[in-house]
Amino acid sequence: MKKTIIILCLILNLGLLWACAQNKTVKKAEQETQEIVKEAGTLPFERVVKTEEEWKAQLSPDVYHITREKGTERAFTGAYWDNKAKGVYNCVCCSLPLFDADTKYKSGTGWPSFWQPIQALHVKEEADNSYGWNRVEVLCNRCDSHLGHVFDDGPQPTGLRYCINSASLKFEKKEE
Repeated sequence: MKKTIIILCLILNLGLLWACAQNKTVKKAEQETQEIVKEAGTLPFERVVKTEEEWKAQLSPDVYHITREKGTERAFTGAYWDNKAKGVYNCVCCSLPLFDADTKYKSGTGWPSFWQPIQALHVKEEADNSYGWNRVEVLCNRCDSHLGHVFDDGPQPTGLRYCINSASLKFEKKEE
């Protein structure tokens, strides 16, 4: 019984340490965004605001669920998880450029993964404590579309893994 309690305490402590690290990632991203906006005086693009009815008319039910209701597509089922073409991944809701294919890498998770966005201001990060997990949600900074989550287990140079739903993206292939 004592061993079980000790193991549970260790697991809880590890979970708390991981949650603190994730919250530091969110706070750092928020601070960087605030500094950039402070320097520029405003966002470099206009925000897109629509009613839920307008979003429902624009998006398929699956895309609406993922982008507006914070859903998640099943791993290895999205259109872009294994895409190797050169180009830019835009927000499916407002067409804001989010990720360049040059920063995409194979994470083995079944979702498109990137080590950095095109521009820090194009995405925003918020704490996501849903389902008992402590994660960092990634949203489009122009229209607030749910994109996925960011984790600190990615490759260098950033060490980040932006794990993004294909349904949140619209790929624009680069002509070679």
